[in-house]
Amino acid sequence: MSENYLFVEDLALHLTVPERGILSMTLQTDERSKIIQFVFAPGQELSAHTAPFPAILYIVKGEAELILGEDTKQAAAGTLVHMPAQLPHSVKAKTELVMLLIMLKS
Repeated sequence: MSENYLFVEDLALHLTVPERGILSMTLQTDERSKIIQFVFAPGQELSAHTAPFPAILYIVKGEAELILGEDTKQAAAGTLVHMPAQLPHSVKAKTELVMLLIMLKS
């Protein structure tokens, strides 16, 4: 039986961290969700923005500073964040960073 599913054996090794900049890859998308993997070079950041959907961030590898609304949080491998829709947020990589973003569309 063939099912549509996503299987990534090791997200920490899935994409190569760029020397500079941020690389992103959509791993899965459908009408209910979207999964995007981000890899950041040290010092790179996604500036403050909002999303129209609730979302989950998962830090796979590295360390980052997250701004969530008015709060600043330090995050490392294993950190999980649930964000409601429209929450202003930003991500700054302190080290090489591998992060998973799961957008919940419905």
